[in-house]
Amino acid sequence: MSPLFPLILLHITVAAAQLRPGHYSKTCPGAELVVRDVMEKALIREPRSLASVMRFQFHDCFVNGCDASMLLDDTTTMLGEKLSLSNINSLRSYEVVDEAKEALEKVCPGVVSCADIIIMASRDAVALTGGPNWEVKLGRLDSLTASQEASDNIMPSPRANASLLIDLFGKFNLSVKDLVALSGSHSIGQGRCFSIMFRLYNQSGTGRPDPALEPKFREKLNKLCPLNVDQNVTGDLDATPFVFDNQYFKDLVAGRGFLNSDQTLFTFPQTRKFVKQFSINQSEFFEAFVEGMIKMGDLQWEQPGEIRRNCRVANSHSVNTF
Repeated sequence: MSPLFPLILLHITVAAAQLRPGHYSKTCPGAELVVRDVMEKALIREPRSLASVMRFQFHDCFVNGCDASMLLDDTTTMLGEKLSLSNINSLRSYEVVDEAKEALEKVCPGVVSCADIIIMASRDAVALTGGPNWEVKLGRLDSLTASQEASDNIMPSPRANASLLIDLFGKFNLSVKDLVALSGSHSIGQGRCFSIMFRLYNQSGTGRPDPALEPKFREKLNKLCPLNVDQNVTGDLDATPFVFDNQYFKDLVAGRGFLNSDQTLFTFPQTRKFVKQFSINQSEFFEAFVEGMIKMGDLQWEQPGEIRRNCRVANSHSVNTF
């Protein structure tokens, strides 16, 4: 991780007072229903896309706050975040946010920010796959720029251990419990062989597999991801990859975590107790996950913003810039 990391975080603030439920109740009263409708159609068209969209909140809010910077395409003068180390060949389904923005622009042009669409869509992805539903706070602005360097400096690797993750989340005023609960976002979706090759064949430079892997699960992963595999091949992050539930934590207890950054939550003492707790009590997991998502959604960066007309491109003039 870059030495610039601590300096970047000094500018992050928790701006909960600027956000509120029902922000669009007068200016675009049907905004949340529009986004939910788009997400329902995405679920029918490609169920995996909901997991992809749900992770946008993490990759957006941790990098300069929740400002939709991760949605900006590269320009001749700006390297955006889509090709950062944690996003390239990993984040997908940007078109779902495009569809939501297009639908909102038809009914409420220039009103709903792309940053708020990410927050609404992430909530809907969880709710539509069997997880909790919650009231989201809205009122964010979209950034005018993005930073591949900032994303590279901040976002953790799938090789990360629990100690590093605890430190990272702590920089954002997120607790150990928040870390474990939010890691439960891997209750849905898939990961690439690229992210686990070292676990299978060279954990910590030993030339051997991760001893934390349950033997039969390791055999399954070896078949999915042999040494000569196309490393973009994907595997399920837990045993119920299309249902948001606490199976993810049950898998960690059984040594069947897909990513190193997942399984380390059970092998590390500070996080293990929450993994056990959530594996037994799904309601407690849901409650903690919602609390963590709301806290993460409050992260803001002190910078100018706007309401983008197209989530992939900053507006070309200063209208609706604040």
